[in-house]
Amino acid sequence: MNQSAAFLWAFRIEPDGIGTFQPEQALSDTRPESGYQWVHLQSDAKGADELLMRMGLGDAARSAILAMETRPRSLSIDDGLLVYLRGINKNPGAEPEDMVSLRVWIKGNQIVTARRRNRRLLSAQEVRSQVEQGQAPLTPVELLLSLISHLADKIHEAVDEMDGMLVEFETAESLEKSQRLELAALRRKSAAIRRYLAPQRDALDALFRMPELLNSDQAHFLREQSDRMTRYVEDLDLARERAIVLQDELRNRVADQQGMRMYVLSMVTAIFLPLSFLTGVFGMNVGGLPGTESQEAFTILMVSMIGLAAVLLVAMLWKRWL
Repeated sequence: MNQSAAFLWAFRIEPDGIGTFQPEQALSDTRPESGYQWVHLQSDAKGADELLMRMGLGDAARSAILAMETRPRSLSIDDGLLVYLRGINKNPGAEPEDMVSLRVWIKGNQIVTARRRNRRLLSAQEVRSQVEQGQAPLTPVELLLSLISHLADKIHEAVDEMDGMLVEFETAESLEKSQRLELAALRRKSAAIRRYLAPQRDALDALFRMPELLNSDQAHFLREQSDRMTRYVEDLDLARERAIVLQDELRNRVADQQGMRMYVLSMVTAIFLPLSFLTGVFGMNVGGLPGTESQEAFTILMVSMIGLAAVLLVAMLWKRWL
């Protein structure tokens, strides 16, 4: 039997944390007697619905996992737990703010995780590496918490990267046009990431309010992850405000430079305006102009114009206009 495009991997994890890879043909609606089963698949690939049906998921659970668009949340459905999460997109050529959706379904000793095609999630790969090294989470809930922790780590890296860029912008003496474009892109990136982090924080809070699901240690760990999400949301809000302040400062700086240039041009114009008037008057081709018969008239006129320019310059300096 050929493997379907929807199937990515499956592990049967024993109570001691040792995981054994399972082929797609071994999946069924029969739950393992000990340990639990973790299945990871592509929700939008051909055969995903048939695979979930063969594993015994109900109509509501299958529809939720196969949904085209998701927003972070946690809810009980079909006697199980459904969690939608979002992670930083680390795929080559992708933008980090184009966050990847991860759907998690837990019921009994079975956990199903799903992602979209070509939307590989590094956090799921890292948890798989733990399983292959014999260090798998001991329960489905612990695996969910491990995924949440790895997702938060990647978000932390993205937020720290944005903070470092803002520090560079803030300490720079001047910003080139390309850097101003980067600042605008960073502002859009922080807003896009925050769009999903705020509901993800609420989803973790909703998960925390399910006391029958978590023991005390798990509840404490989940509370820490929820606090991390809250802190990242606050950091993104601060990053957005810092970016706005930087953009305002840049606009003010550019406006000041333009204003200074216009002011200098105005002063130069004020000096040369009377001189232009004199050259205009004495340049008229009409009879009766004084000095037309005198050899010293041109020299007198030039000296007078230079003196007038000097007087105007001294007056502007005395008035502190320059």
